[in-house]
Amino acid sequence: MKKSILSIIVFAVTLVFSNEVAAQKFEGLDKSPMDAATYPSNYRVSEKTVKIVYSRPKLKGRSLAKLAPIGKVWRTGANEAAEITFYKDVTFGGKKVKAGTYTLFTIPGESEWTLILNTAKNVWGSYFYSESEDVARVIAPTSKSDETIEAFSIVFEGEDDAFNMYIGWDNVIVTVPVKQ
Repeated sequence: MKKSILSIIVFAVTLVFSNEVAAQKFEGLDKSPMDAATYPSNYRVSEKTVKIVYSRPKLKGRSLAKLAPIGKVWRTGANEAAEITFYKDVTFGGKKVKAGTYTLFTIPGESEWTLILNTAKNVWGSYFYSESEDVARVIAPTSKSDETIEAFSIVFEGEDDAFNMYIGWDNVIVTVPVKQ
């Protein structure tokens, strides 16, 4: 009888303390959460042409030039460099691109940005960017937004097989035409 009671007590104590050991600690939300944009953007259309996964930093009173320096290769967002997947062969800003997944780097400029599709994948920042891995470089014009765009954003808009990719942040909008 004493052995049974002792066994029950040991089991109960083990059960109580094992709950603490197995408890998970979940981190809070990232300051620059990941997002995705697709074309077509309608969730009911399952056959997509393109999808981009990127992180969305916010200005928080900082200048765009400080966060995405003019003339320097930038990861196109925050944290990991943006990755863009084309599910079909496309013409991206006038350059033919085969279906596949690429890292999207950019070089911000005053009146135009250079968008770079690169074969490197799973890249943190642009620290190890290598021009030798470039697939295409596209010069895209910028325009000014009427309102400040606080969080870095990418959207696709258009109709059928011709659409635009828009990159917006602060008061800058970069436009890249895409065609199937």
